[in-house]
Amino acid sequence: MKVGVLGAGAIGTYVGAKLVLAGHHVVFVGRLGAEIAAHGIELSDHAGAHERLEPARVRYVAEPGALADREAILVTVKSMATEDAARPLASILKHRTTLVSLQNGVSNTPRLRALLPEHEVLAGMVPFNVVRTGPGHFHSGTDGPLAIEARDGQEPAIARALREAGFEVQARADVEGVQWSKLIVNLNNAVNALSGVPIRAQLADRRYRLVMAACVREGLAATHAAGIRLARVGKMIPAVAPFMLALPDFVFFTAARVMVKIDPQAKSSMLDDLERGRVTEVDYLNGEIVRLAEKHGIPVPANRAIVALLKDAEAKHAGSPKIGAAELLAAVSA
Repeated sequence: MKVGVLGAGAIGTYVGAKLVLAGHHVVFVGRLGAEIAAHGIELSDHAGAHERLEPARVRYVAEPGALADREAILVTVKSMATEDAARPLASILKHRTTLVSLQNGVSNTPRLRALLPEHEVLAGMVPFNVVRTGPGHFHSGTDGPLAIEARDGQEPAIARALREAGFEVQARADVEGVQWSKLIVNLNNAVNALSGVPIRAQLADRRYRLVMAACVREGLAATHAAGIRLARVGKMIPAVAPFMLALPDFVFFTAARVMVKIDPQAKSSMLDDLERGRVTEVDYLNGEIVRLAEKHGIPVPANRAIVALLKDAEAKHAGSPKIGAAELLAAVSA
């Protein structure tokens, strides 16, 4: 299948490289061209898998013009870049193309549809974490099934291609509910970014877990007020997350081991953004909960505090503020 990856950073390069290894023809569009040309792509995961693509097997370009003949395009740009990245496609694409948003948050699919009304735009969800650990090296520290929107009961061809690439894929009609559930789980991204430690180490401290529990509890209240029906994301059930997160350490890790596997080096993309001096996606995660709550008159002090702390960290361009667990819990409880 002829596939494009628009915004080939950590997630996009990892998914696209798996497709190349499965025999599909992939064009990567992004900012890592020189790095990939020098080092190729190396993939690893928490289960010990290790794969490599030599530079000659990777078509990585800087401009979206190379996507003109693609049958499907995976959109993996940061949420704040959606319009700028996708707008040129309206004049570039030669025929009706399927685009799948594999981005964080819940607003990207409608924004893409508004820009590209002549094309099929599907919602998607990536449950696993990918970090760039070195030049050309991308490591997946967690797992879970990809979700792709199925319209009229039809599984899109890109879902089958991704399955051939070794991913577990669910073609679902309720992807909006899946995206909201993923957003609620992803409220921990900001907590992780503010802590400055790997996710596993952060979750090992019950006080950090209580911060996440407060954010999730507010997210559940806001989505309930809005009539949004959440869907299960892999083994994670958002409704029980606050209870699970508040458990004593030993009980939590005994229960969580069944629910999710976390590599010791896994960290959130938001922490990676802070470390690289980039703007984060907090407006499209915790900020989305704040906006939804405002609409329905729901107080969400924990998420408001988290957004403010992230904005302050972004403005300082000094990486993660490395806020201790007790201090962060006090900040969201004030």
